[in-house]
Amino acid sequence: MTPGDNGPSTPEDDDPFGYLYADGQARGAQPPSGGYGYPNAVSRVRTVGERQYGQQQPAYGQQPGVPQQQGPQGGPGGYNQPNAYYQAPETLPGGAPTTRTPMQPGGGTGRRGPNTKGLLIGAVAVVAAVVIGISIAMINGNSDNDKASGQVAPSPTQSQSSEPSPSGSSQAAGELPKVDGSNKVLQLAGGAAVASDVTGARSADGSYVGNLNQVGSSVTWTVDNIPDDGPYTLFVNYSVPGQDQSMTVTVNGKPFGSKLGLKNYAHAKDGDFTKGWTNSYVWPTLQKGHNTISVSCQAGDKCNVLIDQMWLKKGQVKG
Repeated sequence: MTPGDNGPSTPEDDDPFGYLYADGQARGAQPPSGGYGYPNAVSRVRTVGERQYGQQQPAYGQQPGVPQQQGPQGGPGGYNQPNAYYQAPETLPGGAPTTRTPMQPGGGTGRRGPNTKGLLIGAVAVVAAVVIGISIAMINGNSDNDKASGQVAPSPTQSQSSEPSPSGSSQAAGELPKVDGSNKVLQLAGGAAVASDVTGARSADGSYVGNLNQVGSSVTWTVDNIPDDGPYTLFVNYSVPGQDQSMTVTVNGKPFGSKLGLKNYAHAKDGDFTKGWTNSYVWPTLQKGHNTISVSCQAGDKCNVLIDQMWLKKGQVKG
C-alpha cells in the first residue's frame, strides 16, 4: 500500500451507495445483494421498465430462468424468503377486481322482493269474477225480457172487410164510462133480461143480458159526461153460439149507418155460448155531455147473442 491510500476495503470506503458515484464505480463498487442495513430485505432497486407485472418474479439473489430451491418451510428460497407465487391484486392484469360477486338465489340474509306473481294471480281472479257476474246478470235479464215479451193478451184480434175488427181489450180508457150487463143504468126492453147461467162473462159479477133473439128486444145505455163532440168507439163484449150475428145500433134516436157485427171470432161450436165470448165495436159520433146508445134486434137482424159489457173510447180506435 502507498501512503494516503489504504485500499478499497477500509471502513470509510465501505459506502453502500458507492456504486452510485463515478469514483465508487471506478473502485469496483457493486450494488449490495441483501438489502440496506438489514438482512434478507426484499427491496431492490431496478432499472425503470425492468419489472414486468403479472409475471412470476425471481427471488432476490437468483438469476432469472434458474429454478428456485425448495426451502425447508415449503416456500421457495428457504426461510424468510418471499413466496414467489403470491401476487398482490393490483399486480394482476387489469388491476384489482372492482365488482362484487352476485349473491346466489336463496343465499344471504337480505329481504325478499314483493311477490309479483301472487299479485298478478289475484288480479286475474278478481277480473274473472267480475266478468262471470256480468255474464250471469245479462243472461238473467234476457230471460226475464223473453218471459215478459211472451205474455200476450188472451183475447184474439181479427179484422173484417166491411166492418171494424174486434178488440181483445175490455178496459175503459181515460174517464169515459163503462157498464156491466147487470148495471141498473141499462134499460132493457122487448123481453131482454139479466142472467148468469153461462160462464165466461167478463162483468164484475159474471152476469149478462140475454133473451135478445126476438124483434123489439134492446139494451139502452144512457151516457153522461162525454167531454167533446166528435167520433168515438163503442165496444161491446158478447158471446155467440158458433154462428155470426148482427144487431142495430141507435145513437141519440138515430140509427147508425151500419150494423154491429157480432161474429164468431172465438170460433165457438154451434150452441156453445161458454166458448163464444169475444168483442166487437162501431164508430159512432157523439155529442158533448148527455148521449143515448141502444143495441136492439130489428127486422132482418140475427140476435142470438149474450151481452155482458159496453164501454167507450175517444176517437176511432181498434183496441
